[in-house]
Amino acid sequence: MKLLKDKILNQGKVVDKHILKVDSFLNHQLDIKFLNEIGKEFKEIFKDTHINKILTIEASGIAIACIAAQYFNVPVVFAKKTESKNLDKETYESEVYSFTKGKNYKIRVSKKYIEKNDNILVLDDFLANGRAVLGLKDIVEQAEANLVGVGIVIEKGFQEGGTVLRNMGINLKSLAIIDSMEENRVKFR
Repeated sequence: MKLLKDKILNQGKVVDKHILKVDSFLNHQLDIKFLNEIGKEFKEIFKDTHINKILTIEASGIAIACIAAQYFNVPVVFAKKTESKNLDKETYESEVYSFTKGKNYKIRVSKKYIEKNDNILVLDDFLANGRAVLGLKDIVEQAEANLVGVGIVIEKGFQEGGTVLRNMGINLKSLAIIDSMEENRVKFR
């Protein structure tokens, strides 16, 4: 997606060879007009796929999923990373390793919001090692629902996640795949 690549080149900041900061438009401050284009692009990519729910993980995936959901006309469910007194007692749970935080944590989704035979599209901002997607996939499988696709805004192609997910037969579509990053130089696939 040319618009996304231009945005990364003009506003993204390479911190080191593994970290790209896009917090000025994607995951801290949100450029809504830009996110609208992301939502339209995901709708175009998955237009022939029957989807009745979008699933993401808090926090950065929520904005992307919500904007995209208006084009699919489906609800968004997001996996919570923290325990809460107002979260239902009956939940699907999985453990996820966060590359950016360097730790494991549990994600939870109430059993009321993912049902057997739901057709789930997972959306997220980044794909690095694929652990978040695998945790969400685990929750979808626990619910006996169907993972019909995964949409990623930015895939770090030099890390293993994309290869792992594609080798599992997952319908993975990334809007931009980065092959390398160094000193504010980003090389796209």
